[in-house]
Amino acid sequence: MDLFEYMQEQNKDKESPLASRLRPRTLDEVVGQEHILGEGKLLSRAIKADKLGSVIFYGPPGTGKTTLARVIAGTTSADFVKMNATTSGKKDMEEAVEKAGKTFAMYGRRTILFIDEIHRFNKSQQDYLLPFVEDGTVILIGATTENPFFEVNRALISRSIIFELAPLTKENIKTILLRAAYDKERGMGIYNPAVDEDAFDFLADMADGDARRAINALELGILTTAPAADGKIHITKDVAAECIRRRILKYDKDGDNHYDTISAFIKSMRGSDPDAAVYYLARMLYAGEDPKFIARRMMICASEDVSNADPNALVVATAASLAVERVGMPEANLILAQAATYIASAPKSNSACVAIEKATAYVKEHGAGAIPPHLQDAHYSGHEKLGHGLDYIYPHDFEGHYVKQQYLPDGMEDQRFYVPDGQGYEKEIGEYLKKIRPEKFK
Repeated sequence: MDLFEYMQEQNKDKESPLASRLRPRTLDEVVGQEHILGEGKLLSRAIKADKLGSVIFYGPPGTGKTTLARVIAGTTSADFVKMNATTSGKKDMEEAVEKAGKTFAMYGRRTILFIDEIHRFNKSQQDYLLPFVEDGTVILIGATTENPFFEVNRALISRSIIFELAPLTKENIKTILLRAAYDKERGMGIYNPAVDEDAFDFLADMADGDARRAINALELGILTTAPAADGKIHITKDVAAECIRRRILKYDKDGDNHYDTISAFIKSMRGSDPDAAVYYLARMLYAGEDPKFIARRMMICASEDVSNADPNALVVATAASLAVERVGMPEANLILAQAATYIASAPKSNSACVAIEKATAYVKEHGAGAIPPHLQDAHYSGHEKLGHGLDYIYPHDFEGHYVKQQYLPDGMEDQRFYVPDGQGYEKEIGEYLKKIRPEKFK
């Protein structure tokens, strides 16, 4: 590197965004992720001992996946090659693998291949890496915001250790912001800022665990605020609010957050917690989830988890689904909230769900039994010759509109699939069935 190139590199570093300049250079500078980087934890031991195997870092944006890769790059004796799956292709991987093979053959030195956003590689691209990860030509570090069990080939997962990174806590982000504001070498300290405590708190809260977002907002505030009479750049809560106007939720309609949030929403309704249900509903709507998708899931929940304990739950959910399509957002949020809180507050029963599961399992194991002749269709001439429909007893001709009669195939008369559990309206259903069929519903 000549003098011109050296100066160019130095200037590039000084002019790079604050979030980039603040990236930790050593393991000791990393903030948060104590569950995988704490004293004695596997990942920290492997990094310090320079004995890292193939790993996949999985977590939301701004939690330190690329940072950890850079720390590893700075501490390992192995060669370090970085690529991003959004801009790299198979040719780039072929060149990296070929160079890694030569480096190991000539110098006995391993190569760490870091692939950011590895979930964006297609199956064939991921498959290409398998033999080289298997024989140790490269040590793979993959970073992904998506659940690797959904997006990364099982074969690669089986050859890697998965480390899930958690969103940074507010205290973690405040620690980083203090460094960002007052560090004179890599932070904004040379601008002589004075950041109010409540401004730090506000930025840390609004960042929702994404350190990069908080740092970018702080940098914007300092660079766009004029110095006061005392020569300092004062960052108040109001200034901070201007720089980070809206809370950005980590939510991808096709990704992990989508499935986790809808799962929490359904489980909250099932668990009879209307507060939690409406909270997760608000999160999904705020993040832009399709309200028609939410309405469909509520109809399913109304049958699966409320069912005959309150038959009106399905009526409410179905009406809400139709109303959402006709009204649209933003007013549809009121309709969804009404339905969600109703379903969550209703008595619960999964008896119908259990019944269809039992019946389906029975059919799979035993096949289709012969339908009793008296139940078979008799709406055609000549049915009498086949014995179809003969001796059928019409229940409405009897008191209470019920008469004892065989309905299940021969040999199945004693099978029970639906067992009312006595919740809500299902208690009345159970009492009625006991009354008319005491031999079966004891």
